[in-house]
Amino acid sequence: MTIDTPECFSLSDSRCKEPYGAAPSGSKVRFTLRPPRQEGFTKAFLIARWEFEGDWELKLTLPWVGLEGDRDLFSGFLSVGEHPGLIWYSLRLERADGTGEDTGVFQLTVYDRGETVPAWFGEGVCYQIFPDRFRRLSVPDPTGMVGGRTVHQDWAEDPVYLPNEHGEIRNRDFFGGSLAGIIEKLPYLDSLGVETIYLCPIFEAAENHRYGAADYEKIDPMLGTREDFVRLCGEAHKRGMHIMLDGVFNHTGFVSKYFNGDGFYPGPGAGQSQSSPYYDWFCFQHWPDQYTSWWGIYSMPTTNKENKAWLEYITGENGIIRSWLRAGADGWRLDVADELPDFVVHAIHAAARAEKPDAVIIGEVWEDASNKIAYDVRRRHVLGGHCDGVMNYPLRTALLDYLLGGDGANFRNGMEALRQNYPKWAFHSCMNALGTHDTLRVLTFLGVESDHKGDTSRDWRFAHRLNPYEREMAESRLRLGSLLLYAFPGAPTLYYGDEAGMEGFEDPFNRRTFPWGHEDPGLVDWFTRLGQLRKHAPALRRGDLTWLTCTGSIVSFTRETEGETLIVAANAGWEYQQTALPDGTVFALAPLEGCILRENGEVLLSTLS
Repeated sequence: MTIDTPECFSLSDSRCKEPYGAAPSGSKVRFTLRPPRQEGFTKAFLIARWEFEGDWELKLTLPWVGLEGDRDLFSGFLSVGEHPGLIWYSLRLERADGTGEDTGVFQLTVYDRGETVPAWFGEGVCYQIFPDRFRRLSVPDPTGMVGGRTVHQDWAEDPVYLPNEHGEIRNRDFFGGSLAGIIEKLPYLDSLGVETIYLCPIFEAAENHRYGAADYEKIDPMLGTREDFVRLCGEAHKRGMHIMLDGVFNHTGFVSKYFNGDGFYPGPGAGQSQSSPYYDWFCFQHWPDQYTSWWGIYSMPTTNKENKAWLEYITGENGIIRSWLRAGADGWRLDVADELPDFVVHAIHAAARAEKPDAVIIGEVWEDASNKIAYDVRRRHVLGGHCDGVMNYPLRTALLDYLLGGDGANFRNGMEALRQNYPKWAFHSCMNALGTHDTLRVLTFLGVESDHKGDTSRDWRFAHRLNPYEREMAESRLRLGSLLLYAFPGAPTLYYGDEAGMEGFEDPFNRRTFPWGHEDPGLVDWFTRLGQLRKHAPALRRGDLTWLTCTGSIVSFTRETEGETLIVAANAGWEYQQTALPDGTVFALAPLEGCILRENGEVLLSTLS
């Protein structure tokens, strides 16, 4: 017998561990072992090791407290302490002769009991926009703009994807999407049920992706002005929408007023003079030609997080975080959050809350954020006072695996591990997406089932489009996957154009222009209905999650809040499958069918209708 079986000890069984999941600081957690009496165990122990505020261990006796049927009960309370962090624990049962059984090691997350997180982000649909490629109202003139830009005259052209004569892909070709264009399309976004617009960087920058800021204080002139941004926020707020900005503070641009590597800006940057006010904002090994940069990319010099002037510039009372919230933004997504020391993330969080108490901070983290180690340091992302939520790439991985033939139990187990490790507020504030600007277009991946980087050329990936069979299969899988995404706790996040049927492999093929006038009408209609259901169904917005059947090609669960219970069921397989409602009623799901139902069996939405 092993004692970490569901009958003896289960993390999700309140008879074995209560409360469920992460624990607030200063609380107690009850642990109970329930071995069969015939095994003859006489003693039970919990061995715990604390992280963060000094590593220390405790061996706690769990006394025998009685019988339940044919099972002994050994139970006791663990006081988790006042300091947020992680506790690693195992459980042991022993017999009178000294023989015994041990569990594996489990994680208990202890978070700040005083943390409160605004609910608005996790409840509604989030829409991610790559600003240069979403909507333009006129062809801009790049004369005098930073970066030596070119502008595509034809909106439908492909972005430049081949290196220049120096072997560099400079990302200096623009299409001219603008903030005014986004304002024009707010009614469209409203129809999709969108409640948060997440904008990839909008500050002045040399490259079209704008992830190397040239001036955090200025909207890129091709996008518009500060006044245009204020107007965007105002118009969005009238529709009940929020605006989330992309904060790229780990690095700036080589071409920027801070580094000024090419001399575009009139004042001396760190790359021009050691007397520059920005010199200490960067980390030079040999000035001016050797400096720390993001992943060694020279065009993105890394900022010096230990510099007090830099931190004040970002997080001070008149700093970047607060000034753009003051202008109308409602939150920040932190690019490469793992690259920012915890004290910087905490300072950003504190600045945002000081300026706007319901501002939200979302971190770009690709793994389980509760136990992530970056640069040999265990991070505090979801312990309180840092990130309110993170980008949920583990969900993307698990969901895509399921859609491509994986087992429903694996999806449930992966998501249950996150739910156990995250505070409830962090789990419900995750940014859940099937695709982003850093991944393949989800439709392409669901059609070809690979990124094809290892077996094709860049030219092939540029030219490839799904054939009719691949497209039909991909669309069916996308409908099913998006139904689960929109029904799951956290903010369902739609990458611009996925609802229109856009295809593409890696950057820049996943960053083509939105195909206005050539959208896939069936997919647009599907995402419209899905978004409106999410917007108006309280159970999907904030309901508790309870798993039903998750095995083979079936995944089903309920979302329940006061007054409403909805059932979500999906079949990712190629054969009809039967599953049951909570009341025992059996119903059939067709291949690649998913549906959302009421308790009485009324179908609110089906992928086949």
